[in-house]
Amino acid sequence: MIGEKAGVTITRVERDRPLFPLPEPSPSAPPSPAAPQQRSWARRAVSPLVILVIALVKWGAKLKGVLLLLPKLKILTTSGTMLVSIGAYALIWGWKFGVGFVLLLLVHEMGHVIQLRREGIESSAPMFIPFLGAVVAAKSLGRDALAEARVGLAGPILGTLGAAAVVPLYWLTGNELFLALAFVGFFLNLFNLLPVVPLDGGRAMAAMAPWMWFAGFAGLIGLTFAFPNPIMLLILLFGGMETWRRWKAKRRGGREQEAYYQVRPAARLAVAAVYIGLIVACAAGMAGTFVERGFPA
Repeated sequence: MIGEKAGVTITRVERDRPLFPLPEPSPSAPPSPAAPQQRSWARRAVSPLVILVIALVKWGAKLKGVLLLLPKLKILTTSGTMLVSIGAYALIWGWKFGVGFVLLLLVHEMGHVIQLRREGIESSAPMFIPFLGAVVAAKSLGRDALAEARVGLAGPILGTLGAAAVVPLYWLTGNELFLALAFVGFFLNLFNLLPVVPLDGGRAMAAMAPWMWFAGFAGLIGLTFAFPNPIMLLILLFGGMETWRRWKAKRRGGREQEAYYQVRPAARLAVAAVYIGLIVACAAGMAGTFVERGFPA
């Protein structure tokens, strides 16, 4: 059929020829080798774990920077962070326990503050972080490992005395709240004596036996597996990073490092005596304030 419209001539197209020729099929590529149908169990288990560890390290480094920045923010005063922490603990254990627990934390941290100032080092006031305790910021922990040990042990010394001071309140009132606070106070100071940095026990090990950092870190791993929770994971992360950093600096050596870790044997024995004495006192305090509770029938 032939027609004409708007100057365009339409002619009959041959029926057997397509209007738009299809491209020539390309020669088929050789088949690729078949991919393995299923990865091994070990690879499937390790891959997510590696991704999780990398993410925790990156997040932990950022969180550490935030924690170091906290003392510089004027809005976050000691009293303000205390109130926030009391509110957080009160949601779980009630406001009375929250107040008592934060006061015990304050006593512990003030031990560090007092000793830092005795060492001639300026420090911030304690800053409280709910469910992570409290932190004191300072440019250093002393001129050598012995000064670091004194600063580290000052917290548990004053903190253990603070926990012991709560026990007479139970004798006077018979209120088991004070017994619970004393128990938690002894436990808090005993936990801080684990020989791993940045805990107080790790500070003491700097003057006694730095290689104990690895033993303490292994113990921390065991505790994390026994009592898994986000707080233990954070402590484990920070502990691993700080232990590795300190050990690398010590192995690198140099006159400054050698002078820092040079401690007289008599001073090392004195630190060991205080350290062991604190462990015994806290363990005895926990045993004396522990109350076994059963479930109602």
